[in-house]
Amino acid sequence: MKPFTFALLAATALGSVAIVQTASTAATTKAKPAFGTFGFDETGMDKSVAPGDDFYEFANGGWTKRTPIPADKSSFGAFEGLQDLSDQRTHGLLDAAATDANSKIGRAYSTYLDTAGIEAKGLAPIKPWLAKIEGSTKADYAALVAEATRNGVGTPFAPFVGQDAKDPNAYTLTMFQSGLSLPDRDYYLSDDPKLAAAKTAYRAHVAKMLTLAGESDVDARAAALVEFETEIAKVSWTNIQSRDADATYNKMTVTELQQKAPGFDFAAMFKAAGYRTDTLVVAQPSAITGIAALIAKAPDRVLKDQLIVGSLDGFADVLPQAFDAENFAMFGTVLSGTPQQRERWKRAVTFTNGALTDDVSKVYVAKYFPPATKAAADTMVKNIIAAMNVRIEKLDWMTPETKAKAHAKLAAFTPRIGYPSQWHDYAALEIVKGDAFGNELRANQWSFDDNRSKIGQPVRRWEWGLTPMTVNAQANPRLVAITFPAAIMQPPFFDPNADPAVNYGGMGAVIGHEMSHHFDDQGSKYDKNGKLTQWWTEADVAAFKKRSADLVAEYDKYEPLPGKFVKGALTLGENSADLAGLSASYDAYHNSLGGKPAPMIGGYTGDQRFYLGWAQVWRRSYREANLIQRLLIDPHAPSVQRSWIVRNMDPWYAAFKAQPGQKMYLPPEQRVRIW
Repeated sequence: MKPFTFALLAATALGSVAIVQTASTAATTKAKPAFGTFGFDETGMDKSVAPGDDFYEFANGGWTKRTPIPADKSSFGAFEGLQDLSDQRTHGLLDAAATDANSKIGRAYSTYLDTAGIEAKGLAPIKPWLAKIEGSTKADYAALVAEATRNGVGTPFAPFVGQDAKDPNAYTLTMFQSGLSLPDRDYYLSDDPKLAAAKTAYRAHVAKMLTLAGESDVDARAAALVEFETEIAKVSWTNIQSRDADATYNKMTVTELQQKAPGFDFAAMFKAAGYRTDTLVVAQPSAITGIAALIAKAPDRVLKDQLIVGSLDGFADVLPQAFDAENFAMFGTVLSGTPQQRERWKRAVTFTNGALTDDVSKVYVAKYFPPATKAAADTMVKNIIAAMNVRIEKLDWMTPETKAKAHAKLAAFTPRIGYPSQWHDYAALEIVKGDAFGNELRANQWSFDDNRSKIGQPVRRWEWGLTPMTVNAQANPRLVAITFPAAIMQPPFFDPNADPAVNYGGMGAVIGHEMSHHFDDQGSKYDKNGKLTQWWTEADVAAFKKRSADLVAEYDKYEPLPGKFVKGALTLGENSADLAGLSASYDAYHNSLGGKPAPMIGGYTGDQRFYLGWAQVWRRSYREANLIQRLLIDPHAPSVQRSWIVRNMDPWYAAFKAQPGQKMYLPPEQRVRIW
């Protein structure tokens, strides 16, 4: 089924979709910045709000009032605005490729756009797979799960090949819990009226999809399927439990897994899937055991229906319009509050980017990522690493022994900017004009096969997991890498014509954020080689946990919606990365001044412009359903609360004269100080 996914960064965002100028169009230093007179959009401020009462509203309140969320989006801000620009550019490239009969990306794109052809074929393309599910017995289930996984259909288990956390020079198979079609276990288990309503809507959705497929007794079957998934929810780990790198590393043999979870034939599944391994890591052992037991006692009809409905939802975009519309009504409107489906060309761009990522990327970066932008980013990365080194050395809670290792880890970083150094080869992926379903199926299978093939092979240190066309960034603790795709290196994050203070408050803070993820509550568990190990002393761990607990408590108090709070423990990694990254970037900005005072520009000091640059990238509005969902599953706090991290920084108080009695004011002794 179409899952709700979140990017790996702390991506939430700005807003006003003005035409964004790229570095390639900035011919001279005299060119104007994309926003305002120095890189910040002053028209988006609400100066009737004191910075000390709500810094987000002060910096962004005007933008919020005048900027509606587009009908095809569940939220809107800087990230979405830039992603729209990236998609428009890719759209132009794919439109041109569509006229070339020899272009694989052109065939994939134009075939996805051919909705008349998709409609004419009806369910014929998916019927052989549905018939195979229907004709199976419970004895076939393990092999059927393997095939469904390869086809891109959700099942109760989610295997994935990645770097071994305790041997980062090797790949290992990891088994994750799965089996929930709704975004979080709370949708099944909570008595919250809105979550309960979503569960009721999901049951009706299952019945509708079965009806569209010509099935009978749909209401009873839908109720049974939802009850099965509810039982899975009861044994599933929470998102907070699942982010613990130590708790989710449980290496065992396939035989040991079978003994712990006898209700499902894992050996048969792995054999059918083609995994050539005797060992694996089990991420959530009690959940896997519990799910296996549920499968053992589940009626064959329920297991089949989960695969049938999952297949119809998973391929809804390349099935007749009735399926596509029903899928969007559930996963787009009910769960995210989005009133309108995206235009088909936008979805075609998304599909082609995902199916033939690097073939599209080659064309994109050749046109839209100038070398000057990469050079500027390289410089900022070096400056922020230097600033972070100084901060580490000055820490009063970290022992000298651990400081030395932290410096070594910083020195081991691999910054990856713009696009990968190597491309995937899609020669084995067949793209057929006029076969939209087949193209999507084969793309899913290619991706699975490529992932599976990593077992026993050297680690692909060049592989990103993000496309250059993606407005996001990433920290990879096992590669000790930080990644910044081409599409994010644009205003408001980075503008070669903007004041450096704004760039450091925007892109610099993003760079510092990703860098500091390697030292957050989970990233700090990986050493300079990317190995999961405790390289801190016990005293360091205790001091770090105390400061982290204060940040958890601070965010637990935030209430973005009535009665619905930020989960401080879930968002700890991102909040601490915001605090550390913004602090390091602040130092790097001042170091870049070369000992000279920052000039006054537009009536603002350098520090004011720095923090305004930070607030500007977090402009964002949400639909209520989307925000409810994010509060349950997103490891990032909502944008308003992310911008509030400044209340822990002494220079912000000096810059904006925040005073006791104002809502954001924290006494110095209550400000969280980690890095």
